Amino acid sequence: MVLRVDAMRSDAGAQFRRDGWCRLPWARDVADWGRAVRPFAVAAVADPTHAEWVRCGGTWFAGVNALGNDASGAVGGSGAMPQSVVSALDALGLGAREWDRAQISVTYPGYPKPGEGESDAGFRFRRDRDAAHVDGLLPVGAARRRMLHEPHAFVLGLPLTETGAGASPLVVWCGSHERMRDALGAALQEHPAARWSEIDLTDVYQDARRACFERCERVELHARPGEAYIVHRLALHGVAPWQEGAAAPPEGRMIAYFRPELSAPVTRWIADP
Repeated sequence: MVLRVDAMRSDAGAQFRRDGWCRLPWARDVADWGRAVRPFAVAAVADPTHAEWVRCGGTWFAGVNALGNDASGAVGGSGAMPQSVVSALDALGLGAREWDRAQISVTYPGYPKPGEGESDAGFRFRRDRDAAHVDGLLPVGAARRRMLHEPHAFVLGLPLTETGAGASPLVVWCGSHERMRDALGAALQEHPAARWSEIDLTDVYQDARRACFERCERVELHARPGEAYIVHRLALHGVAPWQEGAAAPPEGRMIAYFRPELSAPVTRWIADP
């Protein structure tokens, strides 16, 4: 079942705790920030030094840390992270005061196409399962075993271009954060926190992901500039394929994603909120 979400539910806090995501309504300060940031994001995509981030046969610019914002969330004359976003994060117990350099994620018509060096299985997973993942569990070594190397506090998405609902929206599995918390928490709590980054979580993670596919509702979150969405750090999420005929500007579907680092101790990664 595909559920497209085009309106924020009434109680963002309750929704975030229950579903692992919430969407913030349109706000003037967010729209102004996005309008000021967009030219810098477009320049980052065109920068030859960022060519390594072009993936999926040219249909995706991954753009990790490609935006040159400072720790306040400002780039150029944009001003700091909009206060309406900061207030929403504070209300959720997720306040952040230092911002990482944002990812500029851009998809184009035809996403996804097979990428250079991508296995057939990897491409099918991207096409059929939205390349679903939990941030921070990185593939390590030649065997690409999943380990907790980047414990983020949350994921914040700020759309920079106006697009149709079928232009590769973010996908989230509702309630998946709780299933992941239970599974990954049980595996990690057997070890001292100082060793968590060394623990192979691959099998536990993949089993939990399969359970989320079977039991959690998949939702597509479409948003426009001036809106924002907050995703729980443990929520399973991905990117939907581009639907034929979906409207988008030449710059593509462009979103700035912030993933600030979780403050110590690392045990907070599997704790509320």
